[in-house]
Amino acid sequence: MTAGWWGAVLGLVAAAGVLLVVARLHAIRRPQLSIRVLPYLHDLAGFDRPAGAVTSTYSPLPAAVGVFGPPLSTLAGWVERVLGGAASVRRRLDGAGLDLTVADFRVQQVVWGLVGFGLTAGYALLDGLGGGAGVVSSLVLCLVGFALGVIGRDYHLTGQVRERERRILREFPTVAELLALAVAAGEGPVAALDRVVRRSGGELSRDLARVLGDIRTGEPLGDAFDAWAASTSQPIVARFAQGIAVSVERGTPLADVLHAQAADVREAGRRELIEVAARKEVLMLVPVVFLVLPVTVFFAFWPGVVGLSMTTP
Repeated sequence: MTAGWWGAVLGLVAAAGVLLVVARLHAIRRPQLSIRVLPYLHDLAGFDRPAGAVTSTYSPLPAAVGVFGPPLSTLAGWVERVLGGAASVRRRLDGAGLDLTVADFRVQQVVWGLVGFGLTAGYALLDGLGGGAGVVSSLVLCLVGFALGVIGRDYHLTGQVRERERRILREFPTVAELLALAVAAGEGPVAALDRVVRRSGGELSRDLARVLGDIRTGEPLGDAFDAWAASTSQPIVARFAQGIAVSVERGTPLADVLHAQAADVREAGRRELIEVAARKEVLMLVPVVFLVLPVTVFFAFWPGVVGLSMTTP
């Protein structure tokens, strides 16, 4: 076969791969049965959340584990033995709101590592064809790529936790005010919590939905909020949950407590904004000092330099 035929075969294979990926993405984006049935279940308790608030929990991880289960599980166990820190991973998974176990996360780390290994292996192969590095250095480079992939998934999890915490802090004042308005209108704590969960969406609303589910299964309201305060990593949310629990147990006005909590969060946000501006003050001077000031000096002194060069013999 000539080079043209080989190019045609490779092009057909690449096109078939792209078509398979597009078809699979189309199948993944198809609405689930639960989302299509949900509008007809509004008369049932807990099923009147808007359809847009229901998030798909599809993940290609079970399929990958089903096909390559034993090798991935073995590599995941090796990563767990080398890195450790299962308790920290579990805490961050809960903080990120991911419905994953530690073993599933280790498998994801292995997948990321294999992607890094494949990229570095491709680079090493191209370098080797060009007469570059040897076999040992290429193998070391591939191992480094695998390690960077594993570590990169861990850093990505930390970034997911921080992003979710920022979203919760943005949602917190609004949710607290809604709870305060519902309680001030005469509803009980559980009814107000149910109304806010049904009418809102977001990360904080999902946490409140879990608390509401614990209450409906028979757990006392104060204990449910205490458990939420113990599980969260944000001091503001922990104080909010503890304030509600103490207010319910001691009979203090819950609406006043919620208004005070929302005001505290807004004040904390303003203080954080001022602190960030103070830290960025030096960086804000960089364009002024290195861009605006040199141009100003140039325009101020350049005519005089030109004039001196024209007058001097």
